[in-house]
Amino acid sequence: MRKLVFLILLCPILCFSQTYDAGWLAANYIKKELYIPMRDGVKLFTSLYIPKDKTEKHPFLLTRTPYSCAPYGETNFKNFAARGHYKEYLKEGYIMIAQDVRGRWMSEGNFVDVRPYIKDKKGTETDEASDTYDTIDWLVKNIENNNGNVGVFGISYPGFYSTMAALSNHPALKAVSPQAPVTDWFIGDDFHHNGAFMVMDAFPFYSGFGKPRPAPTTIGPKGFTFPTHDTYEFYLRTATLPNLAKLMGDSVAFWKDLYEHPNYDAWWQARNPRNFVDNISPDIATLLVGGLFDAEDCFGAWNVYKSIEAKAKNNNKLVMGPWYHGQWASGDGTHLGNVQFESNTSEWYGQNIEVPFFNYYLKGKGSVDKISEANIFFTGENKWHQLPKWPADNMKPTNIFLQKNGALSFDPVTEKSVSYAEYVSDPSKPVPYTEAVPTGRTREYMTDDQRFAARRTDVLVFQTGILTEDLTLGGPLVADLKVSISTTDADFVVKLIDVFPDDFQYTPANTYVMNNYQMLVRAEVMRGKFRNSFENPEPFVPGKPTQVKYTLPDVAHTFKKGHRVMVQIQSSWFPLVDRNPQKFTNIYQASESDFQKSTIKVFYNESKLVLPVLK
Repeated sequence: MRKLVFLILLCPILCFSQTYDAGWLAANYIKKELYIPMRDGVKLFTSLYIPKDKTEKHPFLLTRTPYSCAPYGETNFKNFAARGHYKEYLKEGYIMIAQDVRGRWMSEGNFVDVRPYIKDKKGTETDEASDTYDTIDWLVKNIENNNGNVGVFGISYPGFYSTMAALSNHPALKAVSPQAPVTDWFIGDDFHHNGAFMVMDAFPFYSGFGKPRPAPTTIGPKGFTFPTHDTYEFYLRTATLPNLAKLMGDSVAFWKDLYEHPNYDAWWQARNPRNFVDNISPDIATLLVGGLFDAEDCFGAWNVYKSIEAKAKNNNKLVMGPWYHGQWASGDGTHLGNVQFESNTSEWYGQNIEVPFFNYYLKGKGSVDKISEANIFFTGENKWHQLPKWPADNMKPTNIFLQKNGALSFDPVTEKSVSYAEYVSDPSKPVPYTEAVPTGRTREYMTDDQRFAARRTDVLVFQTGILTEDLTLGGPLVADLKVSISTTDADFVVKLIDVFPDDFQYTPANTYVMNNYQMLVRAEVMRGKFRNSFENPEPFVPGKPTQVKYTLPDVAHTFKKGHRVMVQIQSSWFPLVDRNPQKFTNIYQASESDFQKSTIKVFYNESKLVLPVLK
């Protein structure tokens, strides 16, 4: 009897301390690898982890990926515990599914990047939605002991496939979570922002990922070998996009597509899932997840959510935390770079949002009542806000004006004389995106200290006085500039910055000096020629005052009392963004002789930011 009591008391401790690693998985799950046939006869390689437990029927949780569902081999088990809260799905007995999408890794067929959705498919026509439908249909009919409910989730490119899954409308599909979903590669995700080419992400990625795969394989491609680890120097030395294309070679089809579609034409628009989300069934719940500081796909999470809200009639919710790309699944959401968040935001998300979401819709367990419409972490304040809508009803767009002597004020100054700040943008000496000399694009730059940029003569700096009360922003941020340039094109990079107090430090203190830290809250580029239309670019008239107005990704941040608000404006952000030659031309075909200096004027009072102030 004493032994029995001891074991009962010990059980919670054993359960709590249990590790859900590959060894545990092998003891409690069966792994199967098989090919699932699609409607056109192509077979997709699929990896299944099936619970040995037969006491209840289990739901499916599916991820479709172009990045491989490795490890391959039915005796090689994935370590789900390495992905933060994913071990909770093992505890709950989910059938975990990973699938190599059409034409990638071990699957048959031909791969197409961000394959367009076909609304009215006929016969054996396929897209990613139909491949998802066929996969789900096969699973529920052929895998024993399933409960008939399927969920789909994925981060980044798998986030795109999750959006496509929601468009499949299979009756067994109950819940979908596109996370940092690739959405619009011309307007805001990964490879273009407002038409500006994000060369530092695109080139190293496609030099490997874009290589053709003639036959199914478990061996991934190798990317470009850089001659120097100084990326600023490499891209400056390479000079032009035609030169970069020579280094890429002729085998990468999508790289050629990028060059052949320099404007936002029908080819790009067909690859924008926001155009089709009205086809999502009301019976499919969606949970959009993203990071406030996601360097790759910040745009997608915000804007897929907004499009579904506007066009579909399903149960749709949003989560935005203070995260880099995928950090919510890392298990550690306590900080990013030098900026701390005072709690483990990733752990909170897994326990309170994602796992309860899937448990409710796929297992009928628990409740989603505590998952609000918009679940947003506000940095600065460092607290989660559960909101009934986004943006919140109490959000008021509020102008803050650029003024003389580097001032930034909510009150415009009325004067008859025309005045402006001026700088010279020199493509031979572009403004770096970070003070460091990294070997690749950093994720920490999204909260990096901007003091290095503020000290350059080709960066304009405006700031408020010391705030006497908290200022909370929640919603889209708009840059509305009145400018003139001496050439026919230029880029505009607008940065919103939180300037910390003179005596600021964390407890325990950072090794980095946080006094007067200039925390990047949000920044975005606009390629000037697209200021009026992404489809039909226009040159500037040299010397003519012109409006450049664009919307940056949403912000959720509190500027605390004692801090300052700062705005920086510049015309290069290198090598994050390719250099604009500052001549109206097709930059993908530009030569070195096309690059020229431009004198940029930004007019006081007529230039402003529209802040989403929460009252």
